Amino acid sequence: MTIPFLKIRSKPSRRGLVTSPQQRQKLTVWVVEDLPHICDQILQWLSRGQLLLLIVSLLLLFIPLITARPPIWQQGLLGVILFLVGRVIIQMEEDKPNRKTSEYLHLLLVLLSAFTTLRYFYYRTRYTLNFEGWLNIVFCLLLYGAEFYAIATLFLAYFQTLKIKERQAVSLENTPQEEWFSIDIYIPTYNEDIEIVRKTTLAAVAINYPADKKSVYVLDDGRKYPERREKLRKMCEDLGCELLTRDNNDHAKAGNINTAFHKTTGDLVLILDCDHIPAKNFLKETVGFFFNPKVSFVQTPHWFYNPDPFERNLLTEGRIPVGNELFYKVLQKGNDFWNAAFFCGSAAVIRKTHVMEIGGIATETVTEDCHTAFRLHSKGYESVYYDKIMVAGLAPEKFSAYIGQQVRWARGMAQILRLENPLFNRKVNLSLPQRLCYMSATSHFFFGFPRLMYAIAPTLFLLFGINSVKGLGYETLCYALPHVILSMQTNHIPYKHVRFSFWNEIFEFALSFQAGIVTILALINPKLGSFNVTDKGMNVTKRSFDFDSVRYLVLVGALATAALFTVPLWLWLRPEDSQAVIVNVLWSIFNLILLMAACLVAFEQPQLRRAHRMPRKLTAVIHTPHQSWRGETVNISESGVQILLNTRPNIPDEIRVELEGDYGHKCLLRGRVVREVAMGEQVRLFVDFIELTRTQQDDLVLVIYSDVNEWYSQKRSETDHPLESLKFIATSIRRVFREFRPAKETKVRQQVQTTVQLYWDYWKNDSVSATITEIGTHDLRLELDGRQISNLEIMQQTKPVISLLVTQESNHINDLSFVAQVETIEHLVDTGSVDSIAIELSFPESMKQQQRLKIPQLLNRLD
Repeated sequence: MTIPFLKIRSKPSRRGLVTSPQQRQKLTVWVVEDLPHICDQILQWLSRGQLLLLIVSLLLLFIPLITARPPIWQQGLLGVILFLVGRVIIQMEEDKPNRKTSEYLHLLLVLLSAFTTLRYFYYRTRYTLNFEGWLNIVFCLLLYGAEFYAIATLFLAYFQTLKIKERQAVSLENTPQEEWFSIDIYIPTYNEDIEIVRKTTLAAVAINYPADKKSVYVLDDGRKYPERREKLRKMCEDLGCELLTRDNNDHAKAGNINTAFHKTTGDLVLILDCDHIPAKNFLKETVGFFFNPKVSFVQTPHWFYNPDPFERNLLTEGRIPVGNELFYKVLQKGNDFWNAAFFCGSAAVIRKTHVMEIGGIATETVTEDCHTAFRLHSKGYESVYYDKIMVAGLAPEKFSAYIGQQVRWARGMAQILRLENPLFNRKVNLSLPQRLCYMSATSHFFFGFPRLMYAIAPTLFLLFGINSVKGLGYETLCYALPHVILSMQTNHIPYKHVRFSFWNEIFEFALSFQAGIVTILALINPKLGSFNVTDKGMNVTKRSFDFDSVRYLVLVGALATAALFTVPLWLWLRPEDSQAVIVNVLWSIFNLILLMAACLVAFEQPQLRRAHRMPRKLTAVIHTPHQSWRGETVNISESGVQILLNTRPNIPDEIRVELEGDYGHKCLLRGRVVREVAMGEQVRLFVDFIELTRTQQDDLVLVIYSDVNEWYSQKRSETDHPLESLKFIATSIRRVFREFRPAKETKVRQQVQTTVQLYWDYWKNDSVSATITEIGTHDLRLELDGRQISNLEIMQQTKPVISLLVTQESNHINDLSFVAQVETIEHLVDTGSVDSIAIELSFPESMKQQQRLKIPQLLNRLD
């Protein structure tokens, strides 16, 4: 079948419901409560053997329904009925979205989807394999194999998500502190920037856990970088942790950790990638699980505070879930139900004795984390997946770095599949559910060649007449579409907040060539390849197209486009093949939309900000010497903050900003207000941090990343809608070529009314009186009667530097004098006097050192 299997997660439209809400509510009660109760009452009298016999008998009864080939209109009607039933079931789940309802309705949809998929696959096998000509045979079998892989992964995913395990933390409060586990915190590093490592180390030291039971170690493997290592050593001394090194780089990260095992003494080890900044309560939320002696490790989600290349380059603006949410929000919780959650290399606490029992962290593959989990599960130990985001990491900024990371994971998973054979290996002590979960994980990255087959199959037909499907036409669609749509509807229930329709296809297209090559090579020789460190912390300063990463996709897209120009010839010369032509054209257009988006991921967009903004809501206090205003942050980064106030404050452009984290950690920083936006009675202040000391930088890092109760991405409210998702993808090309226009700065100055004397060499010893109406640290505004200045035109043309004297009426000892340069002069027409003028002046940069103390004094006096 040339219609690709779409692993898409969708939300059906609410239009055209076939039942009222009241009817759906009654139907939900019957499906979720009454029917299971009736089945329990009937089946409780059957033995295990009798129950198995009943299941087999029911499956045999379904064989005629699967193998029947009715007329096309009947098959089409059946497809419509199944589609409507699927919509009703999803609407039932949305009416009452609790855990029990979702699980039962998801199971019902799984059964319906399995039925339609088996019907399609039987039809596909029985009637559409094309063995006429060797080219047809080759591409027919390749496409058939791709679909078989897709259906197998679909069923494995159904199994993984049948039950989702939600865990609550095991409190330490009822356990005496002397009985708590001792913890070693490992931060492996190789060549990453010192500032990246410092933030993680700083937050690790600040983790809330008894100091006598916690030790922090930076594991530096960068022996090739002696200058960096010396800076790292100094950093560790500064922060109060220990630097561990070794004489070689054997087995990369895994070897680095294994070496540290023999140098530290903690009961448990928290492993953090050097860019994974931990939250303050990480250990108190996870250590309690280890009071179960069978638990080997506790894994928490990986979360990234910066946009990955898909987000940034396609300008999704946070509207689309990121790539790892599907795994960490659904699949890991499904794995956890079967005691098959994976160790993911970071943001995890492991029991050292269990890991040492299996010989340490696995070193035979480049995904040492999953391989280690596989061996721990094979020993009969248990794992825990705790779904609370407690690290903030860096995603690869550039598409090439992202590909490198994904290719390493693809190679490693294929190596595990080749070496361990999780499904059939009798030497490992795994349950059948564990085997299925590991089979799903290790085969996941084989999507490369199947995805390419979906892309080239219609092109081969339109350009070269190579027919991968015998008798392709409307009948084939009537079998294929129910399979595709039911799989969408089934996956909607568990995935509706974590994966939007068609985005999985973009991801697979973007990585198809690289993933396809490395997985095949890993199967042939699992020793090929080495561990590569993913580049983090890079800045993209200008637009560029990474052609090398997508050159083959561009070629596939060009061929698909060329194929569309053959349609008139097909319809003219071969009208009897019109159905096949129409189906392949529609398929090609669909492929082109996804290929275009996949290629645009390689169109690197510039990063306009110096640091990544995060939408955190923190208490913020704006301070001037004589007054304070309390507000809340809208978003924040290490370089600036946006603050929402309920009133418009009268402040200069430079202020003090006090920020408070979720657990009370505070920092006080200098800030420059670059813009303010009124929003009714509220105002937003856009503040850049300036002249931060090392201590202030560290305090800010702790407030932003460590003093966190819950990250904003813990729960996503957006829900998938397939048509909107496809439209958003199709409009990518319009977004990515949009010109960036950074927001303009606006003058934010303190409003005052104070008299000042102006002196200008042109006036000899005379002075002119004016009133300062607005003043900041860089400029000010004066208003005066223009009739006092006889040489106004000369001042306007020459923009001279003039002197200003601000007099304290009661005491001339406190007079303040300044120099400022004229910028603009304007006539005021709304003051009642045609002679009133306003002069904008700026403080010269050349006089900054001499006046840097006077200006704050003046602002304090006028506050």
